[in-house]
Amino acid sequence: MPIPTSSPLPVAATAPPLWEVQKARLEAFGKAKVNFDLERVSEYTAETGWRIDDYDTELPAEAPGPPAENGPWRAAQQILRAYTFPPSDLITGIFVPDAPLEERTMVLRAQFLFFTFWFGVRIGGVTDETRRLPDGTQEQVWGYNYRTLEGHFERGQIEFTVHKNLGTGRVTFHIHAFSQVGRIRNPFYWLGFKLFGRILQRRFAHQSLERMRAQVEAALRTGTPPPPAAANLRAEAGLS
Repeated sequence: MPIPTSSPLPVAATAPPLWEVQKARLEAFGKAKVNFDLERVSEYTAETGWRIDDYDTELPAEAPGPPAENGPWRAAQQILRAYTFPPSDLITGIFVPDAPLEERTMVLRAQFLFFTFWFGVRIGGVTDETRRLPDGTQEQVWGYNYRTLEGHFERGQIEFTVHKNLGTGRVTFHIHAFSQVGRIRNPFYWLGFKLFGRILQRRFAHQSLERMRAQVEAALRTGTPPPPAAANLRAEAGLS
């Protein structure tokens, strides 16, 4: 009597990248306009009702001179480019990974309590320069900003930069932002943002600093920066 053989187990289909699942949103936000006046940025101050935020953290230092190929400054640069440093339980950035950074539009999936919100932002500029500091030393600076698009609960810009003092080897990560509550038509959402928006802003900033430092330290231990956020690579059930 022949011995029955078991049929091979079905292979689970690989989920598509989340940026493909969110292609319609990416295309829609790609056509959206920035929701504040770029020609009046110099007027956006605390005195005119805008929030101005500055945060920074120390990263592992390296030897003086230009950034080392496998040093903390370069690791932070790659982490910034991949957008893996924000707290994933609060913000996930979804973008086409092969698109030039200068042309990147991102869908931000924001999560709070039992709610999920979808917002659009666009890279407004990339910084890559050597700056002279007040004490006469120089620093290498790299980073970018992104700006809020139509439909966002806020209007404004946030900039992320990594700095290396070429004389001392000190490496730091900076966040600078100006923002204001945007137009929120839903009164329930307006109240929620009024009560919790500022708390979430600060949580985003502080946890981003902590995650950047932890990811740089991990990259130095392993010799490789973290891969792009998993949520940007593979779709998650129920989030399309």
